[in-house]
Amino acid sequence: RSIQAEGAFAVVKADMSFRRFLTRGNKNVLVETMLLAMAYNIQKLHCKIQAEKLNRHLIPVDNAA
Repeated sequence: RSIQAEGAFAVVKADMSFRRFLTRGNKNVLVETMLLAMAYNIQKLHCKIQAEKLNRHLIPVDNAA
């Protein structure tokens, strides 16, 4: 088993203060889980952009004058 998933759950629980689902029902819980996953990925992308580790821009820069 890969241990990488445990880090993501730790970030969601500790850094995002997520302890329980706010909705009931399988569909609602699935939507809430997807929102958490998107928030986690956007946070990781933001940190990489701030640290300039992407080596490219998200939007191509046109240098034509």
